Amino acid sequence: MFETERKDDTAAMKHVFIHGLESSGQGDKGRYFRERYPDMIIGDYTGSLQERMQTLYKRLEGESDLILVGSSYGGLMAAIFACEQETRVRKLVLLAPALSLPDFDPYLARHLPIPTAVFHGSGDEVVPPEPVRKIAEQVFLNLAYHRVDDDHSLHGTFSTMDWDALLEV
Repeated sequence: MFETERKDDTAAMKHVFIHGLESSGQGDKGRYFRERYPDMIIGDYTGSLQERMQTLYKRLEGESDLILVGSSYGGLMAAIFACEQETRVRKLVLLAPALSLPDFDPYLARHLPIPTAVFHGSGDEVVPPEPVRKIAEQVFLNLAYHRVDDDHSLHGTFSTMDWDALLEV
């Protein structure tokens, strides 16, 4: 799926879920991950992007070998974190990431080799898929892009995804 070496010690990796703008760590995706991956770092993020990023940085202080899963605005946050902390991130899984917001513009010249999987619903009316695809192809050098027949929240796709495989490198 990705052009990367496999690492046998997946226990050392830290899995992180970052929810979207109008969600929380208690939303459907947060509950899903909490039930199936109890060691996953799942928190709540509120306020401006800067405040949310400060919370994320505090939460991940001292952590490395990170696999970040970000949904919508959380996908934007995960991508920014990866751009700023490339050596600490092993993989990104972005669900309808809000990369087309101007907040990501400062990172458009980056070329990250981090394995990145993007899942985006073709019926997404919140974050249009095509601009995000173009940005993802420009920034992420090791990209697996998946356009699925779904909505912004990936209601029909999310629970059927192979999360065990997505959460390993």
